Amino acid sequence: MSSASSRTSSSSSPLRVAVVVASTREGRFAPVVTRWLTGHLDQRDDMTTDVVDLAETPLPTVFPAFGQPPAPGTEEALALVSPRLAAADAFLFVTPEYNHSFPASLKNAVDWHNTQWHGKPIGFVSYGGLSGGLRAVEQLRLVMAELNATTIRNTVSFHNAFGSFGEDGAVDDPMVDTAAKALLDQLAWWAHALRDARAHTPYAA
Repeated sequence: MSSASSRTSSSSSPLRVAVVVASTREGRFAPVVTRWLTGHLDQRDDMTTDVVDLAETPLPTVFPAFGQPPAPGTEEALALVSPRLAAADAFLFVTPEYNHSFPASLKNAVDWHNTQWHGKPIGFVSYGGLSGGLRAVEQLRLVMAELNATTIRNTVSFHNAFGSFGEDGAVDDPMVDTAAKALLDQLAWWAHALRDARAHTPYAA
């Protein structure tokens, strides 16, 4: 296949979006927000979804010394997460706000990986109290810039999240659905542009 044909194929195939669920707290609200988000993703024919739930795929919190092999069991744990992140064309982080920041479980998952984030876009769906998790998002932008990722300007944030969803998991405010579409449209633009760029020239940090 010529490089031109390869780029055409890359541009037309659905984007692989990994939804990373950050919270691992017992009784967490994250599944409600995640189901709402994946409902929007399921309506799109330009995206496929892989939910990477950090509560279901816990990673070790002790890192090996530089140049040393990981502890027993580490490679097996990473095998449940790392290939899925590497295969993704784009990411959506679903995160609450803990003490003006994002959960340690998400930072741990970010730090276990490096090249998997390079040259890829990341969108954010946050939730919390009055702040709606926005302070967590702002800190994540700084972290992911260090890992050569592109963060999407548009976000969706749920302020006083527990009161935002009905018993059926739906959101009554039509502006939220409008914000979700804007976020996913922007994510798609960046994901296509960066996927085509990586196909043409492998990303070099």
